[in-house]
Amino acid sequence: MTPRPAATVMLLRNTNHGLNVFLLQRHKGMDFAPGTTVFPGGGVDDRDRSADIGWAGPEPAWWAQRMGVSEDLALALVCAAVRETFEECGVLLAGPAVGDASIVSDATAYHAARAELSSRAVSFGEFLRRENLVMRADLLRPWANWVTPPTGHTRRYDTYFFVAALPQGQHADGETSEAVSAGWASPVAAIDDFGAGKTFLLPPTWTQLDTLATMGGTVEQILAVERDIVAMHTEVIGEEGNWSLDFFDGERYEQARRGRRWW
Repeated sequence: MTPRPAATVMLLRNTNHGLNVFLLQRHKGMDFAPGTTVFPGGGVDDRDRSADIGWAGPEPAWWAQRMGVSEDLALALVCAAVRETFEECGVLLAGPAVGDASIVSDATAYHAARAELSSRAVSFGEFLRRENLVMRADLLRPWANWVTPPTGHTRRYDTYFFVAALPQGQHADGETSEAVSAGWASPVAAIDDFGAGKTFLLPPTWTQLDTLATMGGTVEQILAVERDIVAMHTEVIGEEGNWSLDFFDGERYEQARRGRRWW
């Protein structure tokens, strides 16, 4: 299968006890990665490629250069990242189309539109135009790229990871049919839950949490980091019922799965 382009967003916030990230536990009935703990995100919709989407921030050419993709795909990935974040956790990275460069402070006003987007009744571009909003691409930063292995899954994705700060005044929730639970956690706590068998993290999610745990710092410091975006791959070793995932940091991943800390 040819991997489908996808986007996922590591939504961050500062707390008195350090950095938190927003996570969803996928429903066990999902076709792809059922029951796993993930960041908000999903596949690119063909309508995400529309040039009519209101846009503020670095142009698609900047994103294309940073991520090593075409301008068309860069536009679609950024739009998918913002759209999926709104659909899956109610956080809207957008602002008024006219006036100062402010950010929506209460996304609950668009609750009905969120349902329309999830059902594909309207496109993201149509929603923005109707509400006189523009997408705030400047609130995102490119972070990583992972490709689903060719075996072991019913679907494949070429997923680009982004980071963004939770806008002031907005609240993240788990009101999506794709998740059974959602909430904020420190990267260390999320990895500890994985080691205790409370959750399951696939290598791409674990790797990003591991990186955040190792880096530490504030949201502002994370957003200031410029990363080289290189496609990372996992490989399925073994057969159904007796398999493992091999990748560049597979040994430490297995240690984390068994509950061993390294900080």
